[in-house]
Amino acid sequence: MNLGNSTARMLSAMGAALLLALSPQVASAQAAPATVTTAATPAAIASPPASATEAAPAADQLGAAAAGAVDDKVDASSETVAPGAGAYKPLGPEWIKGQPSAGALDLQQQYSPTGRQATKLHNVLVWLMAIISLFVLGLLLYVMWRFRRGRNPVPSRTTHNTFIEVLWTLLPVLILVGIAIPSISLISAQYESAPKNALTIKATGYQWYWGYSYPDNGGFEVISNMLPEDEAKRRGEPGQLAVDNRMVVPVGEWIRLQTTAADVIHSFAVPSLWFKIDAVPGRLNERRLMIEEPGIYYGQCSELCGAKHAYMPIAIEAVPRPQFEAWLRSQGGTVGPAETPAAPAVAPTQQPESSAQQPAAGASAAPAAAATPAAPAA
Repeated sequence: MNLGNSTARMLSAMGAALLLALSPQVASAQAAPATVTTAATPAAIASPPASATEAAPAADQLGAAAAGAVDDKVDASSETVAPGAGAYKPLGPEWIKGQPSAGALDLQQQYSPTGRQATKLHNVLVWLMAIISLFVLGLLLYVMWRFRRGRNPVPSRTTHNTFIEVLWTLLPVLILVGIAIPSISLISAQYESAPKNALTIKATGYQWYWGYSYPDNGGFEVISNMLPEDEAKRRGEPGQLAVDNRMVVPVGEWIRLQTTAADVIHSFAVPSLWFKIDAVPGRLNERRLMIEEPGIYYGQCSELCGAKHAYMPIAIEAVPRPQFEAWLRSQGGTVGPAETPAAPAVAPTQQPESSAQQPAAGASAAPAAAATPAAPAA
C-alpha cells in the first residue's frame, strides 16, 4: 500500500510538471489563428474586444488617418479642401441654362459678352430686313395696281429716271455700310486675344467624343462621352446632350480655349455662348471665352466628322472660382502658379592652384610691415 501511495504521488508530480511544460505551446497554438486572420496592432491585440452594446467612438475622437474619408459637408471655398469625389458636387439639372427649346424661332439666350453684343446686332438686322422686305413688297403691289392693263391700256415709254436710279444705288450702299461697322466690331471682339492671366483649356476632338485638358493646372485630361438616353433622363438632363464628364470652368473669368483634333476635323460650338471654332488635326486654334453666370451650357460638334457625328455633345459647367478649385483638386490637378524649382547654389570661384599657393603681394607686405620695429622718435 505504501508503495502504491508513493507511486501515485510520483505519477501526479510528473503529470503536473508535464502540464507546466506544455502550457506555453498550447497557449501559442490557440492564439495563432487570431494572429493570422487579424492584422491588428499590438495595442489592439492587448485590448479586449468591445462588446456588442458598447457605443462607437465619436467622430471627433478619431484621428485624421483613422477617418480616411472626405467630409461631404466641407466648404468648397476653403483652401484646405481635400481631394476626392466628396469635395466637389456637380451642378444639378436645375442649373441648365443653355440648351435648345422645342419650337423656338429666335436665338438662345446669351450668357457671354460676345453673345450679348451679337444678339443686339442680330435683332437690329432682323428688323432692318423686315422693313426692307415690307418696303419692296409694297412697291410691287403698288406697281401691280397702278400700271395694270385696265388702268394703262397704252404702256409708258419711259426708259429711265435719273433720280430713282441714283436713289436705289446709294440707299443700299448706305445700308451695307451701316451693317458693316457693327459687324466688323463684333468680329474683332470675337477674335481678340485673351489676357495673359487667362485660364488655358485645350479641347481635343476625337471620333466621337471630346477631351478637355488643363495645362495651367497640372496638365490632366478629362474625357467626355455622351450619356445613354435612359441615364440622361434619370438625371433629369436632356438626351443626346448630357455627358458623363463636363468641361468645368470658372465663371466671370476670361478663358483661353484652344481646339485641336486627333483624327478628322471637328467643330466646338456652344450656341448660348456665341462660341464656335473648328478643331483641325495638326493645328491649334484659339479664342477667348467668358461665361457671365453659373450654370450648364450645351453644344455639339458642328462639323460632319463621321458616322457618330451627332453623338459627341459638349457640356460646359461654369462655377465660381472656389468650387472650380475644389474640382481641380478632386481631379488631381494643381491650384495656383506652378512652383519654379530653386536655382542650384553657385560654387565659389576657385583660384588656380599655382596662385593659391603663392600669397598675394598685399598680404605678404602687411606682415612684413608689422614685424619691422617702429623707428624711435627723434
